[in-house]
Amino acid sequence: MTKSLKELADDLKDLMINLQSDAHNKGSLRPERYNNLKLSMDIAKESTPHVVINMAMSEAQFNINTGEKMNGSLGPDEKFVVRWFGKANTLEALRECWLAIARKRGRA
Repeated sequence: MTKSLKELADDLKDLMINLQSDAHNKGSLRPERYNNLKLSMDIAKESTPHVVINMAMSEAQFNINTGEKMNGSLGPDEKFVVRWFGKANTLEALRECWLAIARKRGRA
């Protein structure tokens, strides 16, 4: 079964928190910073398969075929997104979401 963008956002959030929760970062880790993490895809604005990652006051758009950043910035959190893209099936799940949105486009 295909994961939703919400489920994928939760996966990214969990990865970011887990990667930062070692003994050295325990005091400076603020997991609530990632509570508003959202993933979106807008086929009408950009025809290249992409995902927009919005967190806190930052936003970046990534190509889901290559994993490369198209525009925007997430600051130091971008390194976690790149690691998340490297996980098994992440980019494939994002492509499946893109195709599902493309199939629904134009339908009420």
